[in-house]
Amino acid sequence: MKLRYKSLLLIALLAGGLSSCDTDFLDVTPPTEIPSEEAWKDGALAEGFVTGIYAGLQQGGFSEQMLASLTDEAVFTHTGRNINTVNEGSLSPSNLGWVDATYGWSQMYQYIRAANIALANLPTATFADETLKARLKGEAYFMRAYYYQQLVRYYGSVPIIKKVYALNEDYSVPRSTWDECVKQIVSDADSAALLLDGKNPAKGRATKAAALALKSRVLLYAASDLHDMPTAKAKSAVIGAFPNPEFLGYTSGDRTARWQAAQAAAKAAMDAAGPGYKLNLTAPVSAEQGKINYISIAMAGASADKTLDASANEIIFGRYFTPSQNEGARQTGLNNGPNGYHNWAGNTPIGTLVDDYEMMDGTPFSWTNPTHKANPYVNRDPRFYATVMYDGAPWKPRPSDAKDPANQIQTGSYDLLDEKGTLFNRKGLDTRSSTIEDWNGSRTGYYMRKFIDPNPALYDNTDRQNIPWPFFRVTEVVFNYIEASIELGQDAVALEWLNKIRFRAGMPALKVSGAALREAYRHEKRIEMAYEEQRYHDARRWMIAPTTLGRPLQYITVIGKFKPGKSMKEPYHYDPTIYDYTYTPVEEKSHENRTWVDKMYYRPFSRDEMNRNAKLVQNPGYDK
Repeated sequence: MKLRYKSLLLIALLAGGLSSCDTDFLDVTPPTEIPSEEAWKDGALAEGFVTGIYAGLQQGGFSEQMLASLTDEAVFTHTGRNINTVNEGSLSPSNLGWVDATYGWSQMYQYIRAANIALANLPTATFADETLKARLKGEAYFMRAYYYQQLVRYYGSVPIIKKVYALNEDYSVPRSTWDECVKQIVSDADSAALLLDGKNPAKGRATKAAALALKSRVLLYAASDLHDMPTAKAKSAVIGAFPNPEFLGYTSGDRTARWQAAQAAAKAAMDAAGPGYKLNLTAPVSAEQGKINYISIAMAGASADKTLDASANEIIFGRYFTPSQNEGARQTGLNNGPNGYHNWAGNTPIGTLVDDYEMMDGTPFSWTNPTHKANPYVNRDPRFYATVMYDGAPWKPRPSDAKDPANQIQTGSYDLLDEKGTLFNRKGLDTRSSTIEDWNGSRTGYYMRKFIDPNPALYDNTDRQNIPWPFFRVTEVVFNYIEASIELGQDAVALEWLNKIRFRAGMPALKVSGAALREAYRHEKRIEMAYEEQRYHDARRWMIAPTTLGRPLQYITVIGKFKPGKSMKEPYHYDPTIYDYTYTPVEEKSHENRTWVDKMYYRPFSRDEMNRNAKLVQNPGYDK
């Protein structure tokens, strides 16, 4: 640092024609910067450096544009954000569409480099606290493994870099094979787990359980169809034509052994993480308790509504927020809540997600069933009511300008009588024809509820919530264990754990096996983990994306007509004794004409990155 300032001074002196003067006052270390070598002499400074590596986590999954809107869970309401580039299948190295900073190529390698710096310096660090030194090494290993995991699950295999490059080195690095990437991530996760064993870091930092959960996820993905090249080639002509399949998965080997490794890793993560939240039930809870359980899980004990159960033990590794910080993730309610509350309706549920919630008796919902069609939001899986806001759903008190004492979601159009008793039709306050911020209205007829603090005193458009983002939670590793058990033919084990998840939600036990159990498991994970960045990857690794992510958007149209002899003056409220309601699912393509092409199984490397690193191998089909 001093050398740099001396060099700048010499240039200034020569440029100014000065021969000599007293310049010692310039030969100082800037007070806001610390020379890098000093960080490893002091435990607090070293911990501060490692803390900085966590910045790559950003806001977790709470970006304004959520990954759910790149799946069959949601659609992003606002145009011009390049999300349609992804969903309409026009990605290419020159047109990357929307890329979030939580998995962006340059961002991930930036923080991988920071982890490499820590791992290069901590072994020779001179501060005395060996326990702290071990913990920081464990955290650095975990963060490097996590960021590589992000790259691998979005892009396929990537260059593995474990050294810190100096100036003027050759930065062109070949792409590692899929097997090499998986082994490196697992190795880092194992190192992290060993170093973090017995440590109790602050909330939000890596732990042994977090490292084992990461290992569990990586090995589960590695065992999946997309990364078993014989299976993937049979399902996709694009993957079958790719000249270097070793960059996308395993070209040979014992797939059963991979499932066994995934199962063992999941069990180890379950044991390390503890029991989670209410996963010890032997029978379903009530429907109301199931709803409370699921809201409690999403709130993770951080809601301002203290009537909810404490469930913080469900999160293994999370991104936490504090009132003192004006972080974007604290705006989840503003980003996604109803426009009739002055919110922005960003990531709204689509009908295909809503329709997948079962009836309370465990049977599928169907629009061809007259009873279901007449009352589509009655007697559904309790998790539906904790995840989705629908026409007539109870919600918070409206702002004063809304004139709506009922505090119900209004996404339909309704008969009403004006002050003179004249019949007219009014669009709901939460529609795109609302009198309140119509441009922010939902296109689908639904709103996201999950992860929005239900505290009635918290107004999302002005107040900020503090709900954490769950990178890993106990239920995910339980799902990993279930999936591996199914693939190994251990149906009884899988069914036992799958029903524990259902019992917590208030749903009846499943009694299926074989292929039907696999489908039931996939359905259950879709419902339980909605909006948690699972569906994007699951639909790809299971290779079911053509029939799921590639489906057209489905909206809902709701119309309320007076029953004979009935009427209502403003303000409107939902009342099936006064109205006959009709619900019509509508297929919609004008906002996003969703399609699926198999090159979308992986994100493309950018053209700029390939130009700078000629040793990278292109992804399948991206030049076409």
